[in-house]
Amino acid sequence: MGNIFNLNRFGFLVKRQWLDFGKVYLLTLIILVAVIFSFYCYFIPSPIENDNFDHDGNLDMRFRYGLFLLLGFLFISITSSSYFNILGQKPRAIQELMLPASTFEKFAGALFYTAILSVISYLLIFYCIDLGFVKYLNGHLNEFKMESVKQPRIKEVESIFKQVATDRNYLMYVSSFFPFPFLVMGIFLLGSVYFNRFHYIKTAISVVIFGYVTFYIIFKASTLFIGDKVLNNVIIQKEVILLWIFLVSAAITLTLWLITYIRLKEKEV
Repeated sequence: MGNIFNLNRFGFLVKRQWLDFGKVYLLTLIILVAVIFSFYCYFIPSPIENDNFDHDGNLDMRFRYGLFLLLGFLFISITSSSYFNILGQKPRAIQELMLPASTFEKFAGALFYTAILSVISYLLIFYCIDLGFVKYLNGHLNEFKMESVKQPRIKEVESIFKQVATDRNYLMYVSSFFPFPFLVMGIFLLGSVYFNRFHYIKTAISVVIFGYVTFYIIFKASTLFIGDKVLNNVIIQKEVILLWIFLVSAAITLTLWLITYIRLKEKEV
């Protein structure tokens, strides 16, 4: 086990990788903070605007969900795609491959930065910015009461994470789609090892083509063998479908990680 994984050696590797990956990572974080803050400043309800409430009479903060998903996809895909891009540069690739660490330790370091640190950083940044704007809105609720004629009492705004945590439907979908961020990481991490140049663009194009072909085949197969009956069974079998989404996405993620490890091992050889 010492030749495959050594904790001290792994610790030195993580520190060493930060010298290269840390620059891209910190720059991406700064851009992420600026983008999230700008979107919130533009889309949050304002007393000088006319349309500030949703269909339930609460302050409209529905833009947060799309923003969270879109920026999350971009952030984790960019960080994952940039991790092994040094292997596409021959002079630096040789130096990288000569590092005194096993292939498993290098792969574990990649998972640490992309699957752990990136996810925690993104959630923490989004939570802090969202909470700051929520506190601001709740401190200025009186300024919106003149607009809410039909509902004199305005409900305080909740953070996006509190809303998800307290809603059973949200939790059900979150648990079912939990592997998806790691699936995206697996795809772009594999792309950073597989392609020598333009890792992100080539990986994105490959995903679009493969995704289109896959969904087309599934759609045609379901139409041919099942027909309109599938529409009647979707609602009844929703929990089963969500379970299968979780299992399939988790299996694909683990498969992609395994392929990435094998590809990285081939480069070592």
